[in-house]
Amino acid sequence: MTNVQIFGVKSSQATRAAERFFKERGVSAHSIDLKQKPMAPAEIKRFIQRFTLAGLLDQNSKAYLDSGMKYLKLSEAELLARIEREPNLLLLPLVRGANKIAIGNDPEAWKAMLTG
Repeated sequence: MTNVQIFGVKSSQATRAAERFFKERGVSAHSIDLKQKPMAPAEIKRFIQRFTLAGLLDQNSKAYLDSGMKYLKLSEAELLARIEREPNLLLLPLVRGANKIAIGNDPEAWKAMLTG
């Protein structure tokens, strides 16, 4: 059985969609609420290596627009610190399973995690 981790926030509709997707398929997914527990540096690094740090940001989110991120020039360390404080800046959910990772509401990528 595939071990799936879903990193998101409870208020995110996309995070809830991922949880529902795996539950409907009988897969026990471990959900991590990023407002309660930030991602470990090694974990976020996996996603950054695949999607880039800029690629992880949800540039259409209210959190991104309200924070003025579009106009700020931040170092990677500053950006990571800001993401840790405000996980809604990320394109949620971040999902890891079967040595595969996905960001955002991506049922096709989630299916690929289940097929190995």
